[in-house]
Amino acid sequence: MAPRKPPSRKGSMADVPKDLLDQINRLEDLFIVPAEKLKEITNHFVKELEKGLTVEGGSIPMNVTWCMAFPDGYETGTYLALDMGGTNLRVCEITLLEEKGEFDIIQSKYRMPEELKTGTADELWNYVADCLQQFIEYHHEGEELGQMPLGFTFSYPATQEYIDHGILQRWTKGFDIDGVEGKDVVPPFEAALAERKLPIKLTALVNDTTGTMIASAYTDTEMKIGCIFGTGCNAAYMEDCGSIPKLAHMNLDPSLPMAINCEYGAFDNEHVVLPRTPYDIIIDKESPRPGQQAFEKMIAGLYLGEIFRLVLLDLHQNPDCKIFEGQDVSKLKKAYSLDAGFLSAIEEDPFENLSETLDLITHKLSLTPSKPELELIRRLAELIGTRAARLSACGVAAICKKKNWATCHVGADGSVFNKYPHFKIRGAQALKEILDWPAGKGKGRGDPVEILPAEDGSGVGAALIAALTLKRAVAGQTAGIKDPEALLKSPMAKFGVKE
Repeated sequence: MAPRKPPSRKGSMADVPKDLLDQINRLEDLFIVPAEKLKEITNHFVKELEKGLTVEGGSIPMNVTWCMAFPDGYETGTYLALDMGGTNLRVCEITLLEEKGEFDIIQSKYRMPEELKTGTADELWNYVADCLQQFIEYHHEGEELGQMPLGFTFSYPATQEYIDHGILQRWTKGFDIDGVEGKDVVPPFEAALAERKLPIKLTALVNDTTGTMIASAYTDTEMKIGCIFGTGCNAAYMEDCGSIPKLAHMNLDPSLPMAINCEYGAFDNEHVVLPRTPYDIIIDKESPRPGQQAFEKMIAGLYLGEIFRLVLLDLHQNPDCKIFEGQDVSKLKKAYSLDAGFLSAIEEDPFENLSETLDLITHKLSLTPSKPELELIRRLAELIGTRAARLSACGVAAICKKKNWATCHVGADGSVFNKYPHFKIRGAQALKEILDWPAGKGKGRGDPVEILPAEDGSGVGAALIAALTLKRAVAGQTAGIKDPEALLKSPMAKFGVKE
């Protein structure tokens, strides 16, 4: 017998009064993005990706990463990986094994104290170095270690003149440390390591999106793009050096690959093509950086709950409809009090009467919505979640169109991709519509362009990029490596290279 399907919540608008039905129709007009609009967005996206690669540049930074190869699956050696997130700092030791695409990993997490986020640069780097020291002392007590190569996942917008150096453009994730933006983050970090005489050599500064692509490619040869759909959004892919005009002065072999960290949350900052609603405009105006990250503000997890909150508040204040009538909406007035998980829970409510949604709204907002109001709330969550997934597909489709890839795998990570219900299916359907796949395609598995859960980009990906950098230095391909001699003199130079 075939497995029974889970019960589906059919929902009914039969008992929804006309004023609320009119608002639902209005919201559908605002938030539904039809196929033709998706294609228009994607075509503009392709042009903006190309513009970002020029000397003049554009809104999308298209940062060169100096990661210049995919792994072949036969990289070997032992590497450290450091991932500095907003909440935790993670240290991994990754051993790439002889078997193709196989690895072992040990890791430890350390909490990032809140006071560090607004402290001094010295305090930050000393804390990070202390964590690395603790890790090495715990796992290698009494051992004689040669210098261990380190891949440092630094997931903050930064430009890289070299693979092992990066200029911080701006802090994100709650960090606001004076005197670091606009400066190379590597020298003070290396100074903190040297002060402790740690047997560590920083080999690569890695963005988590690039790491996601490389880690996924290690186990899947069809992998060509890495994506993050989480608190923010981003993608990375391999470009040919000959298609990067801003690198022309370096006279690199035009056929050489170069990983590009798109940072495409900034797509359409000029507001040319994205179908912004009045609520998106409010979010942008009231954000710390108005006029920036236009695409991200419509699709990323940080903003989905806030869009939802603004719509509900607007409906309550709208004289043309009655919602939460006579109730205290003070909790609904608190900015960013609802997150993407709140919308996920609403969309996952399996009950016909939406009892879980009622409990959620009552607990979180101290409101008691009627059954028709619950139907509106459910539909609004679906509209916001669906729009995010469909717009997200435009970035992936744009890279495929730019590169003329008819088929590929995309490695995706992030809380929205991993946890938001129906995000994958909705994204797959949008790709089908944009790329005009034949009937039967666009349901997820087996699609020409398939978005799959990624491997560990900030751990395994960072280690692999360190290995690939060493392999490149040994082969004499030193473009973008600031001090290749230091790498080659180190006993670690044999790592990552088959004997």
